[in-house]
Amino acid sequence: MGCPHAIGVKESIVSHSTGTRVLRRGDEGYEQARRAVVWHAGAPNRFPEVIVRARDEDDVMDAVRLARDEDRQMAVCSGHHSWSGSHLRDGIVLLDLAGLRDVSVDSEAMTATLQPGVRGSELGALLHERGLFFPVGHCEGVCVGGYLLQGGFGWRGRELGPSCMSVTGIDVVTADGNHTYADGTRNPDLFWAARGAGPGFFGVVTRFHVKLYSLQPVTLTSFYLYPPDVWEEYLRWSRLIEPTLPAEVELWNLMYRDESVSSEGPVISVSATAFVDTEERAREELTLFERCPVRDRALIAEVNRATTTSELTARNTHYPPDRRFIADNTWTHASFDELLPGLRAIHQDFPPAPTHLVWFPWTLTPQRPPMAYSVEDELYLALYAGWEHPADDETYRRWVTERMRAMEPLATGIQLADENLINRPRRFVTEDSLHRLDEIRARYDPDGRFVSWLGRPQFAHAP
Repeated sequence: MGCPHAIGVKESIVSHSTGTRVLRRGDEGYEQARRAVVWHAGAPNRFPEVIVRARDEDDVMDAVRLARDEDRQMAVCSGHHSWSGSHLRDGIVLLDLAGLRDVSVDSEAMTATLQPGVRGSELGALLHERGLFFPVGHCEGVCVGGYLLQGGFGWRGRELGPSCMSVTGIDVVTADGNHTYADGTRNPDLFWAARGAGPGFFGVVTRFHVKLYSLQPVTLTSFYLYPPDVWEEYLRWSRLIEPTLPAEVELWNLMYRDESVSSEGPVISVSATAFVDTEERAREELTLFERCPVRDRALIAEVNRATTTSELTARNTHYPPDRRFIADNTWTHASFDELLPGLRAIHQDFPPAPTHLVWFPWTLTPQRPPMAYSVEDELYLALYAGWEHPADDETYRRWVTERMRAMEPLATGIQLADENLINRPRRFVTEDSLHRLDEIRARYDPDGRFVSWLGRPQFAHAP
């Protein structure tokens, strides 16, 4: 077995974390720091009493003890990529882990340890240089901390499953301020909870132990842009072929307005990417999209282009940080005809960009291990609204929430990455898993030191 190889992160990336800084409400710089822990411009009006920027694990333990000494609840963030700003709560100690950025890779063992502030896009690039792979997130700026706790829907996720499946252990500071380790045999309940509890996890993970995978030699992608008048035909066809789509092919259908292309309504973009061993196999699997019945209507077609996950991530431009955002989502196995009324309601009054709908076919293989993450289905639909002015907050909040609520009869649940629990609490774990989370929390955090979700699942309305 080779010795672990520490990967250094450029100093410019972590310059803000050269020392611990504790800011209390009213201090100079507090409001700037508060707004900075939400990646978009719509940070909610919730005000922690203390913001702690940790530089190492000792700082984490000190922050937990500070919350205990002042009898405050606490919340944790790392990449600030929560749409709802779930970690922003009134009167709490907010622990920011963005400065914890260490990565260690053992190439021979194909394992790594990751601190929560590591950006997935940077990790992917570092591993790519070594012929290795980890299913990091699709958007730049997403750090591994919250991403792995809530499940993690990353590149090659259809093949490898949610990224939390690749977590083999955690270093964690518990509510008593002590540091411990958890995996499948040591503190197994804590480990079970860490893979799926998301912002409801009752501890601070300071390091994730993960397994890595071989980098596939070939990544080819095909991109199509379809005009507004064929969206129903295309999505009907997509829903039909999705059950036969190979797990190593990732398909993203997006609906959004692009006035430079059409003023008649939202267009449909199609990104199909094959992660395979040979170019011949990739071309064969992507040929399916050349046989789409509306292929001749495509406004743009870029077929079988060689790429990398880093390049694909960089092309994702639907999330400008100077806009305010709300997201909501649903899992479903409904047919296209069942989904059509809800889709038409979304389509008919679709707001300007960067608002968009994501249509992402999922798989339920490989077999999932025991973990809190426990709700998923064949198809993932997510609605994201982005706007400029605070005066429009309620309009967009209502539009997204009501459109997703209308599709609840077809839903099997939601996932936490794009949660809207404060407005529409729906199940993201099974009822049994929720009860088990409550039981484990009562043992590890009996005083309720760590905040939980912004909304609790309503099982009475679940299918």
